[in-house]
Amino acid sequence: MNGLKLQVSDYFLTNKNAVTVADRRPQPAFPQHSHEFDEIVFVWHGNGLHILNEVPYPITCGDLFYINARDRHGYESVNDLELDNVLYRRELLTLNVNWQDLLPGHASGTQARQYWRLSTPGMAILRQSVDALAQECMKSDALSLLLSETLFLQLALRTKRFRHAPDSPFISDAEQLDLLLMALRFNMSAPFRLDDFCRQYGLNARTLRVMFKNHTGMGIHHYLRQLRLCKAMDLLRHGQQAIGDVSSLCGFDDSNYFSVVFNQDYGLSPRQYRQRFQKVLSPG
Repeated sequence: MNGLKLQVSDYFLTNKNAVTVADRRPQPAFPQHSHEFDEIVFVWHGNGLHILNEVPYPITCGDLFYINARDRHGYESVNDLELDNVLYRRELLTLNVNWQDLLPGHASGTQARQYWRLSTPGMAILRQSVDALAQECMKSDALSLLLSETLFLQLALRTKRFRHAPDSPFISDAEQLDLLLMALRFNMSAPFRLDDFCRQYGLNARTLRVMFKNHTGMGIHHYLRQLRLCKAMDLLRHGQQAIGDVSSLCGFDDSNYFSVVFNQDYGLSPRQYRQRFQKVLSPG
């Protein structure tokens, strides 16, 4: 199942350019594909579903992905999704730095983390860095090529500074939105009560609802439902649990309601979805 492969010649200004930026504001639904290059995906606004190597991720502002040429990924169910793809060709990078540490997951067989979260303060700084790189990479003289790689190094270093694992309980500069997104992921299989969360951290529930809606384009409980459905998709694609157990593991008390919601969003019952994807993914 090779499918669509994006070519260097379609995205890079010349064969000498090591880096470029693909502005996806907005990002439409896009079929699964691979590349002749690697990329970093910065999600700035909105929401959607990112399928990476057959694993579904509900994405929203502050999500970060390192995509390597051998990976397959695509976007579904997008809603006001805005992102930037920073595309790069490792073989043309010339600065003497540890690129493998800054750009994880290149070596074959590694299990380097590809999905991260960005702190809210860091997003503003990184967006400025991406915009500066986007202007410089549209030139091909020798000085601009070196400057583009220097700006890319700066971006990679800043990204490492501001990123954190999405399941990490420690975020040194976390703001309200970061704390809430973290809590939703940790409470995926249990009821989530915003008032209890706000009392715990001394936050205003109404302010937090408005902030969440402005940044993600959806309500808090809608996002939590997406998280739960994505976890269900993963279990149905790769696991063998009974449908009722999948429903419970994903925070749905009623398996019938789970089936109705799943069907509404994906046009298939959980059983049909499992049969479709496990047949596609089975050997031979």
